[in-house]
Formats: sequence, C-alpha cells, structure tokens
Amino acid sequence: MSKKGADAGESNEDGGTMIKTRRAPPTIEIVEHRGVGGLGSGGGGSTSFNQPWPETTPVSVSSGRRGGREPPEKRLTLFALRLAVLEKAASGLGKLDFAWATVVLLGGFASDLKITDFWCITVILFGEGARVFSRSHELEWQHHATLTSTAGNALRTSSRFFRHVARAIFKPRATAASLVRVRAVQFQRQIVGMMKQRTWHAPDVPLLPYTGWVFVSKKISRLLNWLQVLSAFACVALSVMRLWKQDFNDQGKGSMRPALLLFYTLALLEAFLFLLEKVYWWWKMSVRKLLDQVSGECELGPYELVSLKRFFYDSYSQCIEGSIFDGIKMDLVTFAEDLILSDFLDEQLIGVRILQQLATSKGSARDTLRKLGTNPNSIERVVEMLNWRRTDEEEVRQCAAEVVSKLAGKRQNALRVSGIPGAIESIMSLLYTGRGAPTSSAITTKGAAAEPDRMYDYLQFNLLGLRILKKLARDHDNCGKIGNARGLLAKIVEFSHASQALLLNPSATDSQVRAVKRALQVIKMLVYTTGATGKTLRRDVAENVFTVSNLRGVLKHGHQHMELQKLAMDILTGMAMDHRANETIVGTGGVVKLLLSIFLNAQELELGREAGEALAMLALESEASCSAILKTRSDVVDPLVSALECHDARCLNAMRLLRNLCTYSGEEHRTRLSAVTKAMPAVLRATMTGRSKILEVSVGLTTQICQFMDGEQFAAELRGAGLDDRAYVQCLASILRQYKYPEVSVPRMRRFVVQQVIWLMTSSPPRGGGGGFVVLLRDRELGMERLLEAIADTTSEVECYHVFSGSVPISRHRESFSAIVETALQLVAAGGGGGSEGSFG
Repeated sequence: MSKKGADAGESNEDGGTMIKTRRAPPTIEIVEHRGVGGLGSGGGGSTSFNQPWPETTPVSVSSGRRGGREPPEKRLTLFALRLAVLEKAASGLGKLDFAWATVVLLGGFASDLKITDFWCITVILFGEGARVFSRSHELEWQHHATLTSTAGNALRTSSRFFRHVARAIFKPRATAASLVRVRAVQFQRQIVGMMKQRTWHAPDVPLLPYTGWVFVSKKISRLLNWLQVLSAFACVALSVMRLWKQDFNDQGKGSMRPALLLFYTLALLEAFLFLLEKVYWWWKMSVRKLLDQVSGECELGPYELVSLKRFFYDSYSQCIEGSIFDGIKMDLVTFAEDLILSDFLDEQLIGVRILQQLATSKGSARDTLRKLGTNPNSIERVVEMLNWRRTDEEEVRQCAAEVVSKLAGKRQNALRVSGIPGAIESIMSLLYTGRGAPTSSAITTKGAAAEPDRMYDYLQFNLLGLRILKKLARDHDNCGKIGNARGLLAKIVEFSHASQALLLNPSATDSQVRAVKRALQVIKMLVYTTGATGKTLRRDVAENVFTVSNLRGVLKHGHQHMELQKLAMDILTGMAMDHRANETIVGTGGVVKLLLSIFLNAQELELGREAGEALAMLALESEASCSAILKTRSDVVDPLVSALECHDARCLNAMRLLRNLCTYSGEEHRTRLSAVTKAMPAVLRATMTGRSKILEVSVGLTTQICQFMDGEQFAAELRGAGLDDRAYVQCLASILRQYKYPEVSVPRMRRFVVQQVIWLMTSSPPRGGGGGFVVLLRDRELGMERLLEAIADTTSEVECYHVFSGSVPISRHRESFSAIVETALQLVAAGGGGGSEGSFG
C-alpha cells in the first residue's frame, strides 16, 4: 500500500518503512507497505484499493522531556519560594518580637522603662503591626492590580487595532479620523460587554463613595508598599539608636537590660530581613529583568508580562498563605486552565493565550498537550469557546481553535475532543462564513475577496475549523461522527468549490486556495474510511449534488494548483468503489474525459498516475463506465497501448484500465477493443521481466487479450517476442512456486496465472512433434499439476475480491478462486479440451 504525505507546513506524524512478516504455512503471508504519510494525512496520493491493508493501531510515544530545557516558569516559582522564605522569617521574628515586647517589656517593666524606651518600643510595635497588617493584604491588592480591566481591554482590542493600523498604512484613503472612529466603536463595545456582566469584578468595586480613581487597587498596593518600607526604616533607625546608646534605666533589675537588648536586636533583624527581601525583589525584577527573561523563553507573545505577573503573584501567594513549597508546584498550564474556567473575559483571554502559545511552541507543546488532554473540564471549556461569536470574543475564539487543533493532532486527545457532547457542532460553527457561499468562491477577477464584516475575520476561523476536522478524521470513528453531524458534510463540500477566477488568478491569496485544499483533504479522508462507515460516507458524499461538479471544476481549471487536482482525483478514486457514486461520476458530464486527458497528456507523472487509478477504479465492474471511457475518443485503445511502453506508474495503470475495459465492456465494444492485441508484445515482456504489481497486472491483462485471439495466434505472438512455448509455461510455473501462499500486496497474482493456464488448456491444440501447451502443462518435469494441487490447499478468501477498504473486501469476483483451481486441475488431468469459457471476471 502506497501512501503520500500531508500538506506542507503542517505536522506529519506518519511514516515508516516496509515491514515484512512471514508466517508459517498454511497461513497467509502478510506484506505491509507503509509509505510517507497515510490516510490520516489527507495529502495528495491515494491508497491502492487492489489489496487489503491492516488498520494499524497507533503506538503511544513517551511524552516526557528528552533532554529538553527546564520550563522557564520554574525560575519564577523558585524566586517566589525564596521571597517567601525571607518573608516568613521576617514575619516570624516580628511576631516573636511583638510577643516579647507586650508580655515581657510592657507587661513586666512598663513602670521602670525610660520614657525614650517606652516610645521607641511603642513606635516599633505600631510599625511592625502596621507592616504585618499591610503585608497580609498587599498581595491581595497586587493580585487585583493585575486583574484590572485596562489590561484586559488592551488585550482584547489589540489584534483588531493592529489590523486597522495595517489597513491605514496600505490603504491611504483610511484617515486618522476613521481610526479614531473605529477605536471609539471598539471602546463602546467593550463598555457594553462589561455592562453585561451580572456580578461585580473585584478591581471594579468602589471601595469608598465619591473617591473616584484614588482608591484603585494598583494605587492602594503602592501605598501599602511604601508604608512597609517607611516603617522598616523607622524600626532600623530606632533599634540602631537604642543599641548604640544602651542608656537603659535598670534600677537594680538586671533582667531588664538583656530584655531590651533582645527586643531591639529582634526588631533590627526583622526589619533587615524585610528590607533584604525588598532589595532582592528589586534586584531580580528591575535590574536582572527576570520577568522579561522568562517571557522571552516562554514565547507567550506580546502580552506575556501580564500573564507572567498573574502567575508569579499566584505562586507567591500560595507560598505565603500555605507551605513555602506550595507555590513551586504551579506551572503555566494549570494556571492557564484555571483562568479559562473563570467567568471574566479578561482572565479567559489570558488563559487561552497562554495555552495557545505553549501548545504551538516546540519546547513545551508535548507536555502542554499531554497535561491539557487529561483535564476534561479544560477540554470542554476550549471546545465551548469555539461557539463564542461576539466581536469582543474573537481573539479568545481564535486561540481556543488553535488549541483544539493542536489537541486533535494526537489520537487520544482527538478521541477526547470528539467525545464531548456537541463538540462536532462547535467545530462546525467555525465554518460559518457570514453569507450563503464560502469565502473561497466569492472572488472577483482581480483576486480581491469580498469581506462580509470588516470587524470579523471569518476566513481564518474557516481554515482552523477545516484543520481540526482534518486531524479528527484521522480516526475512522471520528469520520463517522463527522458524517452524522447534520449539515456538516454539505458545508465541507461547499468549501471544496473553487471558481475559475480563483484557480486561474495568480494573485489569489494563499488562504483562499488553502481553504479549498483542506476541504478536499477532509473529503478524501472521509471517502477512504474503511468498513461499513466508509461505505456510508462514500454514498453520502456522492449524494451531494455539488461534490462531483466541484471536483470537475478543480480538474478543469486547476492547472496552476496541481496538488488540488491530485486530491480531486483521489476523491474520485475513493468514491468509485461505491456503485451509486460510480454512476454519479460517470453521469456528470466531462469528468471521464478530463481524467483520460490528464492520464494521457499530463507532463507530471504523479498527476498521470492519479488519473489512471481513478479511471481503472471507475471501469472496474461497471459497463457504463467502460462505455463512457471508450466513447471519449474513437482511438482510445491506441494511446493506452502506447502507454505500456512507459517505464513508470502510468504503465501499471494503463494495464489495469485495459484489463477492466476488456473484461467489463459489453459486446457492442468488442470490435473496437480488438486493437488491444497490439499490446501483447509489451505485456509478454512485462510478464517475463516484471515484478510484484507489474507482474500481476501483466498476467491478468494477458488473459483478457487472449480472448481476442486463438492459440495459434498467441504462439505466434510468443515467437515474435523471442519466446517459445516451454519458456512461457516455465515462467507461469515459476510464479506459482514463488507465490506458494497468497500475498496481500498482490492478492490476484495466483488467480490470474491459473486463469491463463485454463485458457492455454482450452484454447491451444497440441501441435505435431509432441509440442503444444497441453503437453507442456502436463509435463511432470515442469510440475504444473503439483503446483495446482498445492495452491488448492492454500486458497484464501483474500483472493476472491477485486477491491478492499482496509481489511474489509468490497467487490467479489464472479467465480471463487477455489472453483477456478478445481477447473484447472480437472483440465490438466483430462488433457485439456473444450473451448474458451469466455472472459474471466
């Protein structure tokens, strides 16, 4: 089985080499061929339906880090832990000092203290109390400061604002006044969005009436911070002054002096630790630019500082409020998951942007997707975000779609995504175009796509939706869900329409062509689905009245987009396995003619190969298709015979097509098909020198060509090719010896050889001198009878079908292989006789 790779620029996880597994007789020898890409890739190139292939189970790969760098956010959590150590040490000393002063000094020596010590102790205690109180609330205010709607609004309007700026640069007619109006409209929309919130947002709560901007969380945080610093300096100054003078009034009480010394020492140490913490904070944040360094390594985009500040304060708060080790357990993924579950758009945007950046970063994508994929609540939320269609939610929706696209790239995560109720419908909402026709089809001759809404970019969501569907369709269970979703298949087919103006316009945008390409890739993966699900999907695709006509348009006008033509032909090949779809394709005017023209005239060999496969599949067991192919031109057989001289894939498909035409065309075309006898020399050469598929098809075509000649003519053809009767029979015998057991790669090899043996026995009378095919086939030295007896014991069901969808057979031969072998044995044993029994099916 040959498969080809995925779209350029996108990840391709498939690959591999030929794997050959030989089993002991009498079981079947399975030969699995794995090429680059596969059905899941959706790329150009089709799978050979003339052989079965096993459905491989994806092997899970270890998702641990392989010598990669440590997550950059660990530097922030470590910094938070060290700050917490200093903070808790200072707080511990402060509490001890406070208790010592109140219980020992003020409780035991209050009347004996000098007035200076009394006021120093009082000021220090008030300063420590104020610092402890303000410190316990400062983190809350700082945390709230990062939640202000200003940051959220900046995030929310950024992408659209930059788009308008770009339009202003490249479109001189857009004036500064128009940009001002646009920003005013955006601001009004933000206000309306905020008014729709049904609960208070902490940063927006007015703490005091009539205070306006004074009591804002950010300003309160700064005020508390300066109060702490001033109280610490005051504590240091008073403690150093009293420790320097030490003019305490002992009054004969020797215990008061050491008690005061201990109090001032503890107060000095507590203030020193607090100031050390502040200096350490300033050094790391302001001088070393820790946040900037981590943001650069995390690659979180232009608004990473807002995200990292939120992350750092959360980690620091956990270290302070609980164990100092609680904060180091945090990471950006769990932090982002908590944010997307919030009820506020600002937090949701920050969270989903973090997930989007981490999921697309090479260094962190694997761990991010593994962790996110095991959290059902997070997956449900990002899938839910796909339905958010308000203009102010555009960026949230886009980031969520990119995250879902990355999740769908892994099979287990894809199954989790598709398993969410309504997930397929949510993905389908991304395909909304804002009008009745897809964006790719509405293009002017100048290549300028019409914009249904300047404020909303539908095309980028269309591309994301098609990419998600493409990745989900790698699993055949998901293909069934896609096919069952109401209206989704029709929407995908709608995107496969490419107008002549789009295909022939060299200035058409890449996004428009990419939308058509992804739609074709999804349709290809659906029609290539195996089993009963694939049969249903092929029929559903064919029943859409626009499918084949859209594919015809791509074949007719897509000369500048060869990959689109390959995909279109792959889809036609897959659809042709279904009899109804086959009739639909043949009944659509011009499709067969275009395929034959491409097959015979294409300069690109790969393009010709795809067209040949589609034609061969159409002609298989379909008299109407064979008739349509023969009617395209009066001399259609001659160029097909000439194609046999090519030493490439076109030769293989030409043989298949000629064999099917000879086998399934009606009697009315027998006279025109008699010209196929011209191909006998080339076919005989391929039989003597060919291998694998070429050998299989050449023997099968020989059997059909022989229906147009008798034994004497065939013998003359052998002599013309430089062969004698014995050499040909020896060749057939060697093929049977080589293929003692059926092989999946060439399941019809032995059937064709045995059919040729039957024709030789029934159509070739013995000649004088003891020669002739009958005598040679009964010759014990050649051993044909023994070979046939061995084959009779190893026949398999795999040799009774024309076409396979995975390991599921679709089209059965008219006569079972065991019956054919039995007929051959009877003829060899009886010495031949009788006439030809007609064409073999």
